[in-house]
Amino acid sequence: MGHKTKKKIEENMAEENSHPGFPEPDSPALGGQEEAARCIAAETPENAAPETGKLEQNLEDELRQEKDRYLRLYAEFDNYKKRVARDKEELIKYGNESLLYELLPVIDNLEMAMKHSSNDTSAGFAQGVEITLKEFLRVIDKFGLSPIDASGKMFDPSMHHAMTQVERDDIDENMVVEEFRKGYMFSEKVLRPSLVAVSKKTVRSDSVSEETLTLNTDTDTK
Repeated sequence: MGHKTKKKIEENMAEENSHPGFPEPDSPALGGQEEAARCIAAETPENAAPETGKLEQNLEDELRQEKDRYLRLYAEFDNYKKRVARDKEELIKYGNESLLYELLPVIDNLEMAMKHSSNDTSAGFAQGVEITLKEFLRVIDKFGLSPIDASGKMFDPSMHHAMTQVERDDIDENMVVEEFRKGYMFSEKVLRPSLVAVSKKTVRSDSVSEETLTLNTDTDTK
């Protein structure tokens, strides 16, 4: 081997030793990289934990809000179903209200005929009217129409309409003493109130008596 060739080989080896290349397993450079990696790995969970907890809290809040919204919608829908069912029931229950109201004058006329038939010479006519009225009342009773029992009862503004007041000291105040027109209930609803006269106590002019007594006393004194 020549001198030049040996020198060339030594120069190449020196160049390779001077090149950084990859660090050895035990080299200081590799140890620094491992330390940096350990620091990153150690810091990452601590930094990520708050973010993860915040995300979980947000998800829980959204889930709770959606659950509350669902419960509200369910309650509203349940109330809607109940309201529809109630409206349907009332429609069926009071569907004949207008028809029955139109029939009330017919009942009034029959009852009036019954009152005046007592002076009629034809007993058969009175009996026929009475039978017709009873049958008619029986039929409408099947549809929920019933007369209001007003005579002798305490005045009830929800079922009675007072046409006048009558002074009566033999009974309590606000008692129905006369019924001018019969009222009717349709199921639990007042279809037509009773037209009645209501009792009241006799008004005593005590103040007038006192004034008269005072005037008489003054006259005697003079």
